[in-house]
Amino acid sequence: MAPVKPLAGKIALVTGGAKRLGRASALALAEGGADVAITFLTSEKEAQRTTREIERSGVSALAVRCDVTEPGSVRRAVKQSAQKLGGIDILVNNAGAYETVAFEALTIKQWDSIFSTNVRGPFLVAKEALAYLRPRHGRVIHLGSLGGLRAWADHVHYCSSKAALHMLTKAMAKALAPEIPVNCVAPGMIDLGERSARSFMSRMARQTPMQSNGTGEDVASAVLFFAAAPPFITGQVLYVDGGLGL
Repeated sequence: MAPVKPLAGKIALVTGGAKRLGRASALALAEGGADVAITFLTSEKEAQRTTREIERSGVSALAVRCDVTEPGSVRRAVKQSAQKLGGIDILVNNAGAYETVAFEALTIKQWDSIFSTNVRGPFLVAKEALAYLRPRHGRVIHLGSLGGLRAWADHVHYCSSKAALHMLTKAMAKALAPEIPVNCVAPGMIDLGERSARSFMSRMARQTPMQSNGTGEDVASAVLFFAAAPPFITGQVLYVDGGLGL
């Protein structure tokens, strides 16, 4: 029996899709049958590697350089993706920044920089993609964080930016209805196999009700759910956290 391809004929754009959670989401969308464009800023080699992996699913792939904080760069990337692949049905706003800074040491530049990437970026990309999404009754999926729900003392600017992104999800869901559903996947502790984080991840797994950390595939499955879900599901923030936020 041939595998089910719920996204066959669809076109997805994943920002920051060269590696980590963006890569996992891009591969899941491709496995679901979608042609996939990914953006990258500095990770060109990883982006090319990911596009080759996407193509192994029998779909088209494209990698485009994009700085999500710059309107001109966003405009060019969205236009190029839509023109090369034939439109945009699914926008995954994955590109984001993460930083650990004690509150007393937090600078205005750091505050502005993380908001520029984590909130302004998804807003800019969605605005530019709107002309392509609306006629195709497309959908938008933001990548939030458990940090947008739970306060982390050494991540004040990050947590604040993700809380803002969660609200952006809900406000956009109202603003773009009924044509475009807008939802958010909010990961908790996701173990991507980084050696430097091994001790921290082990400690967090013990604190998590499911007694484990998540994987990139867990997050990608949630992205795939929203990509193929009924459009009546909109304005939702889905925490992929093993119960850690409870």
